[in-house]
Amino acid sequence: MTATVFLILGIVFLVVGADFLVRGASNLAAMVRISPLVIGLTVVAFGTSAPELAVSLHASFNDQTQLAVGNVVGSNICNVLLILGASALVAPLVVAQQLIRLDVPIMIGVSGLVFLFSLDGFIDTSDGVVLVLGGLSYTFFLLFQSRREQNPEVQDEYAQEYGPREFAWSKVGIEFLAFLGGMACLVVGSQLLVRGAVTIAEALEVNPIIIGLTIVAFGTSLPELATSIVASLRGERDIAVGNVVGSNIFNILVVLGVTSALSPNGIAIEPSVLAFDIPVMIGVAIMCFPICFNDNLVSRWEGVLLLAYYLAYTLYLVMKSTEHGSTVMFGSALKYVIVPLTILGLMAITLRSRMNSSKSKGL
Repeated sequence: MTATVFLILGIVFLVVGADFLVRGASNLAAMVRISPLVIGLTVVAFGTSAPELAVSLHASFNDQTQLAVGNVVGSNICNVLLILGASALVAPLVVAQQLIRLDVPIMIGVSGLVFLFSLDGFIDTSDGVVLVLGGLSYTFFLLFQSRREQNPEVQDEYAQEYGPREFAWSKVGIEFLAFLGGMACLVVGSQLLVRGAVTIAEALEVNPIIIGLTIVAFGTSLPELATSIVASLRGERDIAVGNVVGSNIFNILVVLGVTSALSPNGIAIEPSVLAFDIPVMIGVAIMCFPICFNDNLVSRWEGVLLLAYYLAYTLYLVMKSTEHGSTVMFGSALKYVIVPLTILGLMAITLRSRMNSSKSKGL
């Protein structure tokens, strides 16, 4: 009972903390007139990834590295399948060209990089430093690019998304306090969530990696879920998708990078995670490309498809935790048949759509 209370309180603190952190950081960024897409990809994405960072660091320093790995991998899978799917179900999501040209390929690339770093069974300190440097480079590039693109079109988009923001030191102080309050809530929430999750895992004799991939991953993804669905309802086209893509990039480069760089012995990767969960994370990242590329829109039927995959993945984890006899067969079908065929099908639909569009323009 106590563990469940800790778990629920931890999630509440994480959601409230992320809300304050995102609101304060977003308003601070808006005061210096950074474009909405870049705010979604950087400030909002990092803010909503802060629970993952807090939980992973706390888990790593308390010799719960499997919880830290499961948290990042599970959150990235949850972000694409559940959050992007639910957001698209609320309203079709328009995808900015920059996401297709730059950010989605980067998300796919860093997902593959995790697989390569994990082949020796560890993500060690040097791997973590490489990931952190990649995260810093990505952030500075986006900010630099945003400042270069301060044209009237970007300014109009900025005004529509955020309204006027005037720089004033009094406002800076208020937003900075909101930012600090959010960070404090995240620290408390991460401690409660990890304590509750570990206690439940020990009581049920469930592998901590399963708890990390499910309960903890879902709990730390709640800020992204709330942010993207609210953005979708408000018609904020860049925030909803940018938040998911940016959060996945930050989860790998910053959360996993900082955690493995600061962890005394690095992070051990279980063979089952390397064989299934990380490839699934890469697969859903690749799946994003044809979905976003198809008419620059994530439609409702694609949202339903993503949600169906999330249910299938969750079912696999439940079967695995209960040692169901069909677990291996179901997992193999999911990894080697269903996901690849879906990616090929989406690519075929996208290619046909582009060819029809080109023919229509030719006529």
